[in-house]
Amino acid sequence: MPFPRLLIIGLDCMAPALVFDRWRDDLPNLSRLMAQGSYGLLESSIPAITVPAWSCMMSGRDPGELGIYGFRNRATRDYQKMSIADGRAVKFQRLWDYLGTAGWQVVALSVPGTSPPYAVNGSLVSCFLTPSADAPFTYPPALGEQILRWMPDFMMDVPDFRSEDKQQILDNIYQLCDQRFTLAEKLIAQDQPDFLMLVDMGVDRIHHAFWKPMDPTHPQHEPEMPFADAIHDYYCHVDRRVGELLASCGEGTAVLIVSDHGAQPLMGGICINEWLIEQGYLVLKETPNEPTPLDQVEVDWSQTQAWGAGGYYARIFLNVQGREPEGIIPLKQFKQVRSRLAAELETLTAPDGSPMQVNAYLPQDIYQKVRGMAPDLIVYFDDLAWRSVGSVGIGALHTTNNDTGPDDANHAPQGLMIFHDPQQPQGGQQLKGAQLYDILPTLLHRYGIEAPADLRGKVLPI
Repeated sequence: MPFPRLLIIGLDCMAPALVFDRWRDDLPNLSRLMAQGSYGLLESSIPAITVPAWSCMMSGRDPGELGIYGFRNRATRDYQKMSIADGRAVKFQRLWDYLGTAGWQVVALSVPGTSPPYAVNGSLVSCFLTPSADAPFTYPPALGEQILRWMPDFMMDVPDFRSEDKQQILDNIYQLCDQRFTLAEKLIAQDQPDFLMLVDMGVDRIHHAFWKPMDPTHPQHEPEMPFADAIHDYYCHVDRRVGELLASCGEGTAVLIVSDHGAQPLMGGICINEWLIEQGYLVLKETPNEPTPLDQVEVDWSQTQAWGAGGYYARIFLNVQGREPEGIIPLKQFKQVRSRLAAELETLTAPDGSPMQVNAYLPQDIYQKVRGMAPDLIVYFDDLAWRSVGSVGIGALHTTNNDTGPDDANHAPQGLMIFHDPQQPQGGQQLKGAQLYDILPTLLHRYGIEAPADLRGKVLPI
C-alpha cells in the first residue's frame, strides 16, 4: 500500500483559467496530472469564500447546514454583533474524521476551519485563524513543539497581506508556502500516513496583493507596473513544490489538487449601506464626514428597516419585530419587504449607468437547511467582480477601493479540481458540472466508506 494512499493539496483561490489555459505549459506537474487524470471547474459554495467553503467541501454540508455564512457571523440578535467562525462552529464530521474512523492514519495541515485543533486519528495542524504559534496549534500538542524545532519562525498566515509593503508580502507568501510543503514532506517520511491534506493560503494572498499588475483588464492596471510576474512566478513555484511533494509519496498515491473558489480582478465596491440609506431602509442619527464602519456610528433603529455588511458579497439583515431588539417590520410583512428589497437591489447599475448583474439569494432557497442567524439576503454583485463595502460616510454608491485595505482581486464562483490515481489513470478526462459538495461523497465512495444519506453532492466519475 503506498503512503499516503490519498494526498489532497488545497490551493486556496487558485484560478482555473490561469492553470487550465493561460499558464498550463509553465506548470508541468499540474499539466501531467491533468493529462493523466480528471480535471474541471468546481462550483464553489454560496458564498464563495474560504470560510465556509473548505468546511463545506470537507463535510459535504452547505453553509446553511453548517450555520456559517462567512468569515464573520451574527453571534446574537443584537445589532452589529458579529463573531469570527472558527472550527468550533463546524458540528459535522469531515473527510479525515470519516477516514480516521475507518482506521486510516490521517494528517490535516492548515485546512481552514481547524482552529482550535482537535483530536484526530493521526495529526492535525490548525489553520490561518490561529492567532500565533504561541497558541495551541496542533494535535497532539507535542507535534507543535516538534514543528517549532524544525521551523522556529512557523507562520500561520501572511501578516498584513492587504498593505502597500508588497515585497514583504511576497517574501512572506513564499515562506508560508515552503513551510507547509516541507512540513508535509517531513510528516510523510516520519509518520507514513494513509491520508495527508494541506492547504496553501499563499495563492489567495498573492491574488489580493498582486492581481492589478498582472491583469490588463483590471481597472487600475498600468503598463510596466512592478510585480507584473509575481502571480505567474508563484504558480510556477507551487507547481514545483507539488512535484517535490509527490516525489516523496509512494508511486501509487492518488492526488487531488483543489481550490475552494477562483479569483478575478476587483472592479470596485458597492457601498451597500449608502444605498440602503438612499433608498430609505437605513437611517443614521448623524452622517459621518469620512468613511466609517457602520458599527461605529449611531443608527436610528426606530426608523431602520435594513442594514448591510461588507465583504466579498453583501449580507443584508432586516429589522424584524420580535426578532431584533428594536425591530419595526411586522412579522407578517417580513417576506413582502424582503422581496421588494431583493427586487430593488437587482436594479443597481454600474457607475456608467449600464446594467449590473445582481443576484439577491434567499438562504431558504439555496441551502438544504438554515441554521444559526443567517442573513436575510445574500447578494452577489456582478458574480463577485464587485465587492460589498459596508462603511458609511463615503457619499457615493460606487468606490474603486476596498474599505479594509488595498485589494486587487475578488473571489470568483468557480474553483478547480484535478484528480489523478496512478492505479486508475483517466487520460485527461474533463469533468462537467462538478461542485465543491461532490468531493466528500466521491472520495468516501471511492474508498468504500459509507456516507450519510443526507450529504449534499454527488459521486463524480473519477
